[in-house]
Amino acid sequence: MMGVWINSLVSVFIVSLIAFVGILTLALSVKNLRRILIYFVSFAAGALFAGAFIHLLPEVVERVGFSFSISLYVLLGIGVFFILEKIICWRHSHIFIKNKKVHSLAYMNLIGDGVHNFIDGLVIAASYVVSVPIGITTTIAVILHEIPQEIGDFGVLVYGGFSRAKALFVNFLSALTAILGTVVGLVLSGMIEGIEFILVPFAAGGFIYIAGSDLIPELQKEIKPWKSLLILAAFILGIGVMCLMLLME
Repeated sequence: MMGVWINSLVSVFIVSLIAFVGILTLALSVKNLRRILIYFVSFAAGALFAGAFIHLLPEVVERVGFSFSISLYVLLGIGVFFILEKIICWRHSHIFIKNKKVHSLAYMNLIGDGVHNFIDGLVIAASYVVSVPIGITTTIAVILHEIPQEIGDFGVLVYGGFSRAKALFVNFLSALTAILGTVVGLVLSGMIEGIEFILVPFAAGGFIYIAGSDLIPELQKEIKPWKSLLILAAFILGIGVMCLMLLME
């Protein structure tokens, strides 16, 4: 069990460090960053779909068999992420938004991001309880999603009134809630037998929602044929990377 704790905490700390990816905006103009970011979003979408359908769900079904409850937990994951966006008024701002609101938007973004990161921590912990390969796969899927998300969140904070330095700092503090989520997840796994087989399909539902609701709509905005082909290639590459991860299992 000690190995599970170490692997989980190291992984979630690495995920938390992604909050500093906003530093990239110090060297790149917003225009250039937008050009690159769309391909990160496409890659992440493919990886999230593949992580859910190729890794997480097959692993749970193999361990406990397919049941009605598995489907419910997947739907629960989709529902919870939908509710987070509606109630907390938070959206994954993968592409920089125009400055329409000030501090209230920035603070609400921090709250929503903190809740989401806490859930990421729960999911990573549950994945490592199942197996090390599943834990690594889940961590990679989370990281790939966090890169465009954190760049977007950084943009929201700056446009919301924070200085770039303060935006990096508070974004990192929000990311640290993932560590709390990991600790809670590991404690619960020791108290509630089989909770990982609830959290893993829940995570799959979350991945499906994020990829389908937040990322794919961003990709659909690009209508130029050659860029669309590159976006498709990045999407397929994301799936391919997750397929290669099967070799670790």
